[in-house]
Amino acid sequence: MIWVNTIVQGILLGGLYALFAAGLSLVFGIMRLVNLAHGDLIVLGAYLILLLVTLLGLSPFVAVLVAAPAMFALGWALQRYMLNRVLGDDILPPLLVTFGLSIVLQNALLEGFSADSQRLPTAGLASASIELGAINVGVLPLMTLVTAVLVIVVLNQIFYRTRLGRAFRATSDDAVTASLMGIKPANIFAVATGIAMIIVTIAALYLGTRANFDPSVGPARLIYAFEAVIIGGLGSLWGTLLGGIIIGLAQTLGAAINPEWQILSGHIAFLLVLLVRPRGLFPRAVD
Repeated sequence: MIWVNTIVQGILLGGLYALFAAGLSLVFGIMRLVNLAHGDLIVLGAYLILLLVTLLGLSPFVAVLVAAPAMFALGWALQRYMLNRVLGDDILPPLLVTFGLSIVLQNALLEGFSADSQRLPTAGLASASIELGAINVGVLPLMTLVTAVLVIVVLNQIFYRTRLGRAFRATSDDAVTASLMGIKPANIFAVATGIAMIIVTIAALYLGTRANFDPSVGPARLIYAFEAVIIGGLGSLWGTLLGGIIIGLAQTLGAAINPEWQILSGHIAFLLVLLVRPRGLFPRAVD
């Protein structure tokens, strides 16, 4: 029964990693952009929610509704006026620009909020649990997993059943041809990044309610997100969810054997998947 509980906890942890990764997967799937500042943007979202909670006395789950439009606007502006300028056949300029953005965000947050760890208040929710037979399932981890699944479902609905989604797919397949049909790739890319930033805000909510955070934790969140995206297959949203769950399972199983192995086990699982499936489990076709 201990191992069953460990597996359940791993799946729940995977929901958090899938939330970290979903926005990254969306952006890569549409514009082939690997955003090295993604983890720091999650941390920025957590601090924005904390600021709203502190100044306005809102619940974090209400504050996220206020923070999400602001983060959408930030993502739209970053893509429209900065990242679009460096997109092209050469992948190095976007990597360098987003790396620079990562450094700027870390230092700005350090200057504004200090290096002290913070956490979003949850009242009794953090310790609440549901008994399922001999297994106790935390309410907050369960909410995280359910939210991750809902995010993936909504993104797939947008991507495959809306006019905006058709524009996303057309621009992703051939931006030049799409532009000849009246689609403006620069605007489409900006909207995609804005949507990704809404997901980042949701991920920030669960990051801040489930663990302490400080300005330096962004790169570690990026690593988990990147590994989940790679395991699932670049651009595959459901694959990203599965990738997050695989990392979460590996970490909890490793920690059950030896607590020192938790983080290492996730990285080993990542490498093993790549040895078997170098392009991930469900890769999209990439020209």
